[in-house]
Amino acid sequence: MIRAWLDLPTYGTFVTLALLYYGVALTLVVLTCASPLRGPVSKLNGVVAPFFSSVAVLFGLLTGFLGYDVTERNRQASRAVQAEAGELQNLYTLSVASVTDMRDIRIALKGYAASVLHDEWPAAHGESAPRTNAAYDTLLGELSDPAISRDASAAVHVAMLSAAVRVGTARNARLSLSTDRTSDLKWISVLLLGVITQVALTLVHLDKPRAMLAALTVFATGAIVALGMIALQEDPFGGVFRVSSTPIERLLSLSDTVAPPVAPAPAPATAPPSAAPK
Repeated sequence: MIRAWLDLPTYGTFVTLALLYYGVALTLVVLTCASPLRGPVSKLNGVVAPFFSSVAVLFGLLTGFLGYDVTERNRQASRAVQAEAGELQNLYTLSVASVTDMRDIRIALKGYAASVLHDEWPAAHGESAPRTNAAYDTLLGELSDPAISRDASAAVHVAMLSAAVRVGTARNARLSLSTDRTSDLKWISVLLLGVITQVALTLVHLDKPRAMLAALTVFATGAIVALGMIALQEDPFGGVFRVSSTPIERLLSLSDTVAPPVAPAPAPATAPPSAAPK
């Protein structure tokens, strides 16, 4: 149930929360002011405000913990994407700085980046795309050529292979985070504590119906906004606040071919100074 709610579009998320908390507020007002239970409920009058505060503090703490979990997961997803793009950029830079022609490696690198964006990124269900796997294998195959150590030095070859391995590690982290979700129990606990806080507000304002309605409305609005904003960030690679793919997209604009360095033009010869007349 929680999974289905979190997968709703933006308006569906907020409408569901509004139906829950505004509906509970309206139900509590009707029960305490215009129902046969009004008499028995009125006998509970006298609950002091600190009782409400204790429940509200619990709700606030759990909401804060929930928001931190979601934000930290999004931060880790962003770091994974940045790390993957950064290692690909390092690999490209090494291929350009090498004395040998590594055009095939640059083509394989851009093929992998394009496959990530077009095949793997749109799905974002924690499963690797077969085309992306093939593109990564092609990149590793190009980098495993022993001729690189002979022509460009072993140090360059080791650095390039290490960068490629780190690309795979960052990719695995990205795929893992794309399916990581907050425990349903945490969401249920926060939602139920919100309802219990509304009940506490009602008990505090039993003798003041208008104040009760105002307090319930304000709290419900705050809970809807806070929980709705957290819910929109639940999926790091989907929804409104998704992780950007721009770092990997920039790699597609890199050139496959690199122009050889142009030697600086020689400085013009200067004529020797003429001797001064005697």
